[in-house]
Amino acid sequence: MHNFQELKIWQKSMDIMVDVYKLSALFPKEEKYGLTSQIRRSAVSIPSNISEGAERNTDGEFKNFLDIASGSSNELFTQLILSERLNLVEEKNINPILKELIEVQKNEL
Repeated sequence: MHNFQELKIWQKSMDIMVDVYKLSALFPKEEKYGLTSQIRRSAVSIPSNISEGAERNTDGEFKNFLDIASGSSNELFTQLILSERLNLVEEKNINPILKELIEVQKNEL
């Protein structure tokens, strides 16, 4: 078992989640139940799966949850690019988050 709060990947993914919530708050109200909701769920899923996996009994189980978190990070990456293509947000606003996601993916996911 791992102390998830000490894992840098968990800490960084929590920062990403906060940034995504702030960014998605700028989306139009008509996206509240669409892309805004989906982006937030993807962002929440990353640190949630890391923390859940950290409490498992074996490294194999932990790796499985890291794989799920990796899938969520790819999903979030795609949704952020989509939000820029739909002109919901400017590229300059998503680039820092995309860079953080890439860093998280390179670390352990």
